Amino acid sequence: MSPRDETGGWGRFSVLLCYVDESFSRDHYYIAALLCPDRQALSLGVALDRVVRRATVTYPAISTAAELHGYDIFQGKNDWEPLRKMPRARIQVYDQALRVLAEHEVAVVVRGIHPVERLRTQHPHALLMRWILEEIDEYAGDRDEYALVIADEPGQNSQQSEYRADLTGFRQYGTGGWRPRVISRVVDTLHFAPSASSRLVQASDLVAFLCHRISTKTDGDPRAIRANTRLWERLADRIHRVHVWTPSDRP
Repeated sequence: MSPRDETGGWGRFSVLLCYVDESFSRDHYYIAALLCPDRQALSLGVALDRVVRRATVTYPAISTAAELHGYDIFQGKNDWEPLRKMPRARIQVYDQALRVLAEHEVAVVVRGIHPVERLRTQHPHALLMRWILEEIDEYAGDRDEYALVIADEPGQNSQQSEYRADLTGFRQYGTGGWRPRVISRVVDTLHFAPSASSRLVQASDLVAFLCHRISTKTDGDPRAIRANTRLWERLADRIHRVHVWTPSDRP
């Protein structure tokens, strides 16, 4: 049932489902948000399941429960260890997953910090979560929509309580910082889900990891650089904003 509109009729209530995950190294930290209209979420999850099932048909050693994690696919680790010596096969899986994202009406936002070591008073994850919430709130507001945020579970349960308390403060007092914003479009609280249970959280991990890898110039091999560039280009029409902050600058 949809809420009544101003005329008393029942209107269509659209919610953006926003999936958030991070990728980081010693000097770099990135958080990606995948903003997915509610009507697209089921289709996207099914299509990502299909990517994994297709891999299991060609490579039976891969499990249908294999997670689409950027690091694991790139390195042939964990669920993707059977393809460790098959880089082209791993790139193909990554490419198929990004094609699926590109075929759906999603928007991608990435915020990053480099170098992390210059931060003095706040953990990079907490700071980037604030900026991602600002981005989500602004995006939803511009489209007269509301957003529900689902993030990968942090390492400690206490962090979940802290981030939920932060959101409450952002609603009441604003986010502070250089571009303060009162969060008014994020509904309910922050929700945390294990990535193993959510293909869409995994999809945000694929985006965060790839952006991290390209931005930090991890690969020196020209072939790897070309492959990364082609993968990122799959998302060209879905990228809403990517911004990496150097702590000596304004965010």
